[in-house]
Parts: sequence; structure tokens; C-alpha cells
Amino acid sequence: MLRYAARRVAAAVLVVFGVTLATFLLMHLEPGDPARAVLGLHATAPAVAALRRQWGLNSSLPVQLGHFLSQLVQGNLGKSYIYNVSAASLIGGRIGQTAALVAVATVFAIIFTVPLSALAASRQNGVADHVVRALSVVGLALPAFWFGIVLIEVFAVRLHLLPVGGEGSGFGGHLESLVLPGLTASFAMAPILVRSLRVGMLEVMDAEFIAVARAKGLGELRVLFGHVARNALVPTVTLLGLNIAYLIGSTVIVEQVFNLNGLGSLLLSSILNRDFPVVQATTLVLGAGVVIVNLATDLLAARLDPRIRLR
Repeated sequence: MLRYAARRVAAAVLVVFGVTLATFLLMHLEPGDPARAVLGLHATAPAVAALRRQWGLNSSLPVQLGHFLSQLVQGNLGKSYIYNVSAASLIGGRIGQTAALVAVATVFAIIFTVPLSALAASRQNGVADHVVRALSVVGLALPAFWFGIVLIEVFAVRLHLLPVGGEGSGFGGHLESLVLPGLTASFAMAPILVRSLRVGMLEVMDAEFIAVARAKGLGELRVLFGHVARNALVPTVTLLGLNIAYLIGSTVIVEQVFNLNGLGSLLLSSILNRDFPVVQATTLVLGAGVVIVNLATDLLAARLDPRIRLR
């Protein structure tokens, strides 16, 4: 297990480095001048040139890359062109919002996935099974942001049960403000997880050890959740990790709908303003988050199924 973990960690480090390098190159190759974006359209050419020299943008791309990597090794993520503060401080003020959103969405997705999958698998080809499968198809077809707007209309505007957006005040207010965004984000994850776990549970239910468990007189719920679901979890755990990783990189949509100041909104505004250091730092943090989630998923799957690490 330790050797397997060491190999996965080494691969994760290479992936993070690749993401960092690709982000740096893409940001410097795309059209747009950060100095012009900061000074405005009416800035004089000498003023723009002076600011470019101050930021080191007149240097060749390899020189800029070397400077960026040397700062990165020292733990320096750079300084924002727009806000004139360190990129690390901007990210530090927003990373908690994004992490909380991802955590709440994951909890909601698990809450929806396990009972719905168990219900569908235990009632194969019955009314409940058809309803669950139909709901999952509808969930896959509808965009998550539309579902978020519907939730706002119903629970915030009409019923006045939850806030429309924002972060709220205090722990309770903050948690309350994450309910609708978390449900919206989980709406994009739960349908595919339900379908995956349902199929896995149906395959396990035909195994001989399930028949033995029933022959021993174990209750159906214990067989379903203690034996069937547990042995069908590995593919779904992997799929859950992939969806969490995707959610980390795509929170910008949910954050925009619910006016949350997370990493997604910071990344979007930084791209529009050509704020290279913040874009690079934010992408690095998001990429590291994705890699960490995938690494944790691989290790958990290997823990649940020893055959994975043996391969």
C-alpha cells in the first residue's frame, strides 16, 4: 500500500507541474496586455511600456518562466497586477468558500445517491426503478445553473426559507447560504452516481455470497447496505472523485449564480483583467485540489479493493 501511494503521489506532483506550466504558457500566449488592462485604453505608450518593464513582461518567455518557477519554489505565488497584493492573500480569503461549497455539494450528492440507488436496485424493473432512472436522465439533461435558478425562485423568492445568495454572517448563516448552491452543484453529480451505483449493486446482488447472506437469515436492509452497497462502492467512489474534481474546476458557474466570492469567481475576474499572477496561482491551487481529490480517491479505492494496488 505504501509503494502504491508513493507512486500515486509522484504522478500527482508531475501532473501539478504540468498544469502550472500549461497555464503559464497559455496565459502569456493569449491576446491582451495586462499593462494596458490596468492603465486603461487611454494610457500613453510610454506609460504602458514602463509598467511592462516593471512587471518583467518585456523579457523573453523562457526568462519569465524561469522567474515564475524560481518564485514558486520559494512559495511565492506572485503579486496581483490589479489589487497590488499577493496572490496568496487573495486566494486565502476565498479558498474556504470554494472548499465549503464542494464539501456541501458532496454531502448532498452522497445523501441522494445511496438511498436512490438502493431503492432502484432492490426494485429492479419496478415502478421505483423506472422513476429513479427517469429522474437521473432528466438530471443529466438539465443544466445545473437552471436548477439553481429554480431553487432560488422556489425556496428564496416564494417561500423565503433560504437566502438568494451571498455568504451570510456567522457559522449558521454561512451554512444556510450554502444549502442552495450545494444542492445546485450536487444536481450535476448525483444522476450519474445513482446510475453507476445502481448498476454495481445489481451486479453484486447476483453474487453467491449475497445468496449465502440471505440464507443465514440476514435482513434485506442489512444485506443491501452491509454487503451489496459495500462491494459495489469502488466504481462509484472513483466516479465520485472524478465528479468532485470536476466540480472544483467548475465552481465558477455556481458562484456566479449565487454571488459567492470563491476561487471560481476570482479566476474569472482575473482572466478578464489579464491578471497573470492571480490566474496562474488560482489555477495552480485548483489543479492541486483536483489532483489531491483524485489521489485520495485512488488510495480509497485501493483500500476498498486490494486488487487495484496489486495491479
